[in-house]
Amino acid sequence: MNTPILETERLILRKFTEADMEALFLILKDEEVNRFLPWYPVKNMAETKTFYKERYAEKYKQPQAYAYAICLKNENFPIGYMNVEMEEHHDFGYGLRKEFWHQGIVTEAGKAVIEQVKKDGLPYITATHDKNNPRSGNVMKKLGMQYCYSYEEQWQPKDIFVIFRMYQLNFYGTADFVYKKYWDHSEHHVIEEL
Repeated sequence: MNTPILETERLILRKFTEADMEALFLILKDEEVNRFLPWYPVKNMAETKTFYKERYAEKYKQPQAYAYAICLKNENFPIGYMNVEMEEHHDFGYGLRKEFWHQGIVTEAGKAVIEQVKKDGLPYITATHDKNNPRSGNVMKKLGMQYCYSYEEQWQPKDIFVIFRMYQLNFYGTADFVYKKYWDHSEHHVIEEL
């Protein structure tokens, strides 16, 4: 139940290991790749190792987690990541080195991860994207996620004002359920005509 290995036509999805620090550094150091993510780009290998310990090694100790390295099958070298959080929001997140953008890799990986979490009994997943990053919203749509609402947030740790769009995909008869915590916590929220 903790990040089981998944294979698709082009990809292997697996846990990150300590041997992947160079690959993780390449993903996390790029300003453009990390522009819309809730952390700053890493500056060196020490920061990469800290990121791995806090965000991956700790998750791998839990009974259930989904914290994947996205690897091309022919190399088994991580080029991105995909996570589903186990907190109430079941937030679905992803990142990919920019030289691999526009090849359908995140969509391919996402379909496999979604199938796994559904099989393992998660009732739904949510995902949010900055309104200024509509390509991420396009991935969510390709994965069958439905737009629910938009909300404003002073986003940390970058301390910037962001309008987020929240998408959701429900499983197992929860068709009408909408996760409302972001809506409830934001003074300014709206359902946009997309």
